[in-house]
Amino acid sequence: MRVLVGGGTGFIGTALTQLLKARGHEVMLVSRKPGPDRITWDELDTSGLPHCDAAVNLAGENILNPLRRWNESFQKEVLNSRLETTQILARAINKAPQPPQAWVLVTGVAYYQPSLTAEYDEDSPGGDFDFFSNLVTKWEAAARLPGESTRQVVVRSGVVLGREGGAIRHMLLPFRLGLGGPIGPGHQFFPWIHIRDLAGILAHAVEASHVQGVLNGVAPASTTTNAEFAKAFGAALGRPAFIPLPSMVVQAVFGRERAIMLLEGQKVVPRRTLATGYQYSFPELGAALKEVVA
Repeated sequence: MRVLVGGGTGFIGTALTQLLKARGHEVMLVSRKPGPDRITWDELDTSGLPHCDAAVNLAGENILNPLRRWNESFQKEVLNSRLETTQILARAINKAPQPPQAWVLVTGVAYYQPSLTAEYDEDSPGGDFDFFSNLVTKWEAAARLPGESTRQVVVRSGVVLGREGGAIRHMLLPFRLGLGGPIGPGHQFFPWIHIRDLAGILAHAVEASHVQGVLNGVAPASTTTNAEFAKAFGAALGRPAFIPLPSMVVQAVFGRERAIMLLEGQKVVPRRTLATGYQYSFPELGAALKEVVA
């Protein structure tokens, strides 16, 4: 297959591109800069969709960038980097004389309201209680295509674990030094997925003609709390991990609204993902973390 990947140069995009190529597919990237085997977002918007069998969008400004203040201009960037790229791709697919067979978008489990008791699967309500849940609702709406000619899949991803980037990159140094520990209270749920499994679910969505609708991109071991994650991460590194990061510090660095993503969590289960026949490489946290720090 020929697969077009928006935002394909980032952490998830690199893993997905490697997996698709290993499976014999051809990959073309959409990015801000031109280059071999890629087109720019402007070219896509003006010239339309190049021939492809599937399109995937991973583009979006990193919400948890600690170097950026959580103010109105950064909020706009976070929103626009997701909505505009999704709209450009959806518009190009809609106008294409030969539309692709599949259109896959990655959003987030921030759609579901943080809770210490509720359990969420792909049919659970959400998407309407804060900035991030509303962002996911707008983002998924921007991807929606009229008609049935293209299969549409949305993968709501948890925290992605991998050695090349994501959450682990920021956490590795303090944990290696034995200074790691739970964030805030620690009893909040921590929905996670190994990068190899997120790329695997995306490739599965591209290839399998029966897959459509919403899939939760989380590991089946969904009852992990933040404190359990910290303990398992410390164990994988052979280091103690009991120094908590106080809520006040998290709020000072990220801003009160953004800190909710770290201080509160959701218990999310991949019911429909499993029902499609996807088999996880890393269903358990211990093995996932051992691979990440190896």
